[in-house]
Amino acid sequence: METNIKNKKSLVNTIVAGAFMMISALGFSQKNQIKDNADTSIRPYHISISEDAITELRNRVNATRWPEKETVTDQSQGVKLAQIQNLVKYWGTDYDWHKTEAKLNALPQFVTTIDGLDIQFIHIKSKHKNALPLIITHGWPGSFFELLKVIGPLTDPTAYGGKAEDAFDLVIPSMPGYGFSEKPTTTGWGPEKIGTAWDVLMKRLGYKQYVSQGGDWGSVIADAMGRQAPEGLLGIHVNMPATVPADVATALKNGEPAPAGLSVKENAAFNSLNKLYTKGGGYAGMMVTRPQTLGYGLTDSPVGLASFFLDKFNEWTYSGGNAEKSLTKDEMLDDISLYWFTNTANSSAELYWENNTNNFNVVEQRTREIKVPVAVTVFPGEIYQAPKSWAERAYKNLSYFNEVSKGGHFASWEEPQIFTIELRAAFKGLRK
Repeated sequence: METNIKNKKSLVNTIVAGAFMMISALGFSQKNQIKDNADTSIRPYHISISEDAITELRNRVNATRWPEKETVTDQSQGVKLAQIQNLVKYWGTDYDWHKTEAKLNALPQFVTTIDGLDIQFIHIKSKHKNALPLIITHGWPGSFFELLKVIGPLTDPTAYGGKAEDAFDLVIPSMPGYGFSEKPTTTGWGPEKIGTAWDVLMKRLGYKQYVSQGGDWGSVIADAMGRQAPEGLLGIHVNMPATVPADVATALKNGEPAPAGLSVKENAAFNSLNKLYTKGGGYAGMMVTRPQTLGYGLTDSPVGLASFFLDKFNEWTYSGGNAEKSLTKDEMLDDISLYWFTNTANSSAELYWENNTNNFNVVEQRTREIKVPVAVTVFPGEIYQAPKSWAERAYKNLSYFNEVSKGGHFASWEEPQIFTIELRAAFKGLRK
């Protein structure tokens, strides 16, 4: 019995570690040095998915072997059979990737090689003078599709109710192993190294000063850049901040009650995190420990991939558990199809494995190492709603904090107008 209890506790700790990994933004032990690269050219990029690949996807979707219906009336066992079948039926018949591809190819896309990897990115220069350069990083299971709705408002504010002085030049890269960026063939491409690569990218584009933004993994990378504080980085904005205090993190890891003395908002945050650890963190536990094993199934089955992603869309949007109240079928399938066509289910999961050496007792130490101004926006549908008291403890250079009324984990995708307003306000004081 004692052995079984120990094994069970070990499994729980593994799952908790995976779920907590991004929120704590800790454990970046890999080297982040970027080697000199002979090829510093920036080349145009054009997306072209073959008709054979599209036909094969439809054939696989339409030949799906389905499991039995769930035995519960809620989503406690995962995505409901009826919901995924409805989405997949549309995917296999009416969904049009060609339309999506044309929309992407209308944007200025480029690729450049950094430390041996081709990094694909979108780069939009504002027509307004003195636009502030901004690099935005997506997360998982997201992609640059999360950010398409904010391109216009951020780069051309006068067309969207803003002022010319609100303008940004926008750089939206795909992380290594995601989208059309190249996949790492060796270990080491974790958040710290990606953060260093993003500084190389911005300098290569000619920007001497810039700001960085991110949600999900993008928040982790923005935090890493804040610690590195490369010359020219003026500040960062995150919408999934790493604010969990050490005593709270320890209690969550050990399955203990909330520490005494928490405020109402702090207790609510603790309860949200505890729910993630006990009921919603298994996905990360798998990617932290066995991304390769998981990748075989997600790479071979489009419906397996779609259901894995839909589970998080349901849970992490501000939708009450039904992602279609926040995102359209086409929007979700654009993202899922991107992962399918680029065969990045496995390579994207490896980022979790790269960042699996968390130390739950130094959350505040790591975030307090950030040297640049930090802006935070809290969305009500985020995995947890970071209290201002925790943000002030975590970020010694907290320059902006705001709680908004709508939106979830995929903030720019769900609420592009609110997201845009937040970035304008967050970076206003950093404009020269």
